[in-house]
Amino acid sequence: MLEQILGLFDHASGLINLFAVAVIIVGFAHALGRYAIEYKERGPERDFAQFKVGLGRALTLGLEILVVADVIETITTVPTFNSLGILAFLVFVRTIVSWTLILEMEGRWPWQTAEEQKE
Repeated sequence: MLEQILGLFDHASGLINLFAVAVIIVGFAHALGRYAIEYKERGPERDFAQFKVGLGRALTLGLEILVVADVIETITTVPTFNSLGILAFLVFVRTIVSWTLILEMEGRWPWQTAEEQKE
């Protein structure tokens, strides 16, 4: 019974990984389509900034979903220090990437408020 449940979690983790990739692809396609449509109306500089924000949001959401899948994979396998170390490394790298994406999109670090940015 336990093995069947772990097998279901393993399949769920794979589906979550696929969903995360789909979110990134759909987000990229949406941002690119929006960029192509609005390019003529607003000009390239403003459109490119909006494209970067849209792409950054899709990547950030996709990375968060991938972290969920990694956590599920780690807790459903035989826990070892190696698997926990790999999970910690993946979460660390994805957190740094998410922070830099937020910095690129909003011009501030995630822990800064809008008021701190103006100072």
